[in-house]
Amino acid sequence: MPRRTPQQLDDQVVDGAATLFARHGFEETSLRRIAEAVGFSKAGLLHHYPSKEALRGEVVQRCLVEVRMIAAGVAHRPPGPARDREALAALAELALRRPGFAELILSGLSAAPGGGEAVVLRPVVSALVEAFAVTTGADPVRGARVAGALGALVVASAALRQHPTSDEARHLVDLACDTLGHRRRADG
Repeated sequence: MPRRTPQQLDDQVVDGAATLFARHGFEETSLRRIAEAVGFSKAGLLHHYPSKEALRGEVVQRCLVEVRMIAAGVAHRPPGPARDREALAALAELALRRPGFAELILSGLSAAPGGGEAVVLRPVVSALVEAFAVTTGADPVRGARVAGALGALVVASAALRQHPTSDEARHLVDLACDTLGHRRRADG
């Protein structure tokens, strides 16, 4: 087995921490728990990140960069099914490549308004809202459908994580589009 590069190790730490923050919340996730999940000692983890807050900041920043890239990638399309499909395809790729980020995004959508997690993840959720051109207050069902589509995508991608193929990724997008209420493509 080839040795992992420092970047690969760092990505593993960040994604593992994102998963644990999403599942257990920031306050309930200890550095020891993160270190054990990613195969580091606590001291080894502290060598890379001086505190849990620093690691959380890195996780949120990297996730935000990913979601902003998705939003920018679909900004040229008018709101509607084609834009949604393109955003979902990018999110499916993210969910398969960085599953912790996908879980973190979903947890941001479901966090209690005004709570600590919601405040920290607000920029990520705002970028996601921008990607799907969700207008606040215009259609509450639309916001719920976007959250449901992302939830469907995250849950289904977990089942495919071992051996994802482009065909399976396309099925993830179809499933998420179904959740949004869009018809499937003719070639699907």
